[in-house]
Amino acid sequence: MNYRRLGRSGLQVSELSLGSWVTYHNQVDESAAREMLAAACDAGVNFFDNAEAYAGGKSEEVMGAAIRALKWPRLNYIVSTKFFWGLDREGHATNRRDTLNRKYLTQAIDGSLKRFGLDFIDLVYCHRPDPKTPVEETVWAMSDMITRGKALYWGTSEWSADDIRAAWDIADKHHLHKPVVEQPQYHLFHRKRVEEEYARLYDDIGLGLTTWSPLASGLLTGKYKAGVPQGSRGALENMGFLVKNLTDAQKNAAVARLEGVAAELGCSVAQLAIAWVARNPRVSTVITGASKLSQLQSNLAATEVIAKLTPSVLAQIDEITLPLAG
Repeated sequence: MNYRRLGRSGLQVSELSLGSWVTYHNQVDESAAREMLAAACDAGVNFFDNAEAYAGGKSEEVMGAAIRALKWPRLNYIVSTKFFWGLDREGHATNRRDTLNRKYLTQAIDGSLKRFGLDFIDLVYCHRPDPKTPVEETVWAMSDMITRGKALYWGTSEWSADDIRAAWDIADKHHLHKPVVEQPQYHLFHRKRVEEEYARLYDDIGLGLTTWSPLASGLLTGKYKAGVPQGSRGALENMGFLVKNLTDAQKNAAVARLEGVAAELGCSVAQLAIAWVARNPRVSTVITGASKLSQLQSNLAATEVIAKLTPSVLAQIDEITLPLAG
């Protein structure tokens, strides 16, 4: 496993990491989480991604309990979480969801610390932009979170380049803790934000990336070519919004062609897709997900494929996927 700096920070993250979206609590209990966290750590993974909203807070609880059971030294691992959606989805929820105001953020970090059972979170993201709250208020609240020792670094997720730059400029002007990282979706069919929109930010402010969904929610595994298999992510009741994209005929036809490229390299199409994201030097780490140990081990083997992505192979991949990419 290789390690990369998180943007211009001094924090070193493994080039592949493990996330908990969809899986923890829903498909992965504490015992399975402990098994997969241990296996990931043995493979060199040191970054584990989470969010307040995942499984209504239960994902943080499962991950925290698993980490405590493994008795890892605190310096050995990096944990992240994300704030915006909140936990109160019903009833009177003013200042409790869909916001990045100071009141919500100040209380959200305390809730996550309690669920994780940790004294601090290494990396905290603003999970989405909040047009209702002045960016300056959010920047001050996130910087204060770090000053108070409850987080070490902060960043954004799915923010526009303009909003990220505005937040960074406010922090720079007031000598506050700056955002160091963005967490965008990035895969073979979703490229423009990472490769075009954010391009000016990498050198201008040293933006790092912790990218999510390298397999396009499972589309790039090839398992959706004949529909939605039982037990898959697309079959989960709360994941129905993914089905249209997962069963897209043109994209599944492209995946079938990618299987031929992968076979020539001696890997699976999923490993090829993960390696393709990781080969981008702007990506600090690729967040992978898994619902079982064998899937995790297969995903982590993508590190062996990165060096095989020669210019000619990349050209083949682009010829197949670029016409369908957004």
